[in-house]
Amino acid sequence: MRLNKKERQRLLKETILENPFVTDEELAEKFSVSIQTIRLDRLELNIPELRERIKNVAQKNFSEEVRSLPIEEVIGEIIDIELDEHAISLLDIKEEHVFKRNNIARGHHLFAQANSLAVAVINDEMALTIKSNIQFIRQVKLGERVIAKAKVVEKEMEKGRTVVHVESFVNHELVFKGEFHMYRPKHKEGVQK
Repeated sequence: MRLNKKERQRLLKETILENPFVTDEELAEKFSVSIQTIRLDRLELNIPELRERIKNVAQKNFSEEVRSLPIEEVIGEIIDIELDEHAISLLDIKEEHVFKRNNIARGHHLFAQANSLAVAVINDEMALTIKSNIQFIRQVKLGERVIAKAKVVEKEMEKGRTVVHVESFVNHELVFKGEFHMYRPKHKEGVQK
């Protein structure tokens, strides 16, 4: 069933607010219209193209917020972070990330994105992975964008332990999940960093 223009534009706006990294192609498929129609709708609604939306999100510099490792050591691009709470990064799968013969992403890139995000979300000078339980749900292919979402689910400051869950998605489809047990220096009661 085709939507009328007003309803389509309302849903388009909601979809982009929910996921600013959705492409015009994905939107065209979702709403069963041409890419040109999506571009015209975005123009009427003053919604910038994908590249501009990414740039707007990335303009917030997280280098001063991340404490546990230099920002350039995070695999993927951090687009949101609240230390000891949650973080989001994105990784575009390029030729250097895939096996040449089948264009499927090498698993260690997905793991590295998730693990470095789990380290980055820790509000401490140092954080190390003690152990992880991971699961690859489906293959990721060349050209796909992986959005990893980390959430701190348990903090035991007196033991110097934190548990971080990370889920990675391509177009809202879960492709990877992991539970990362992190070590961080122990802090005495009442002492805050």
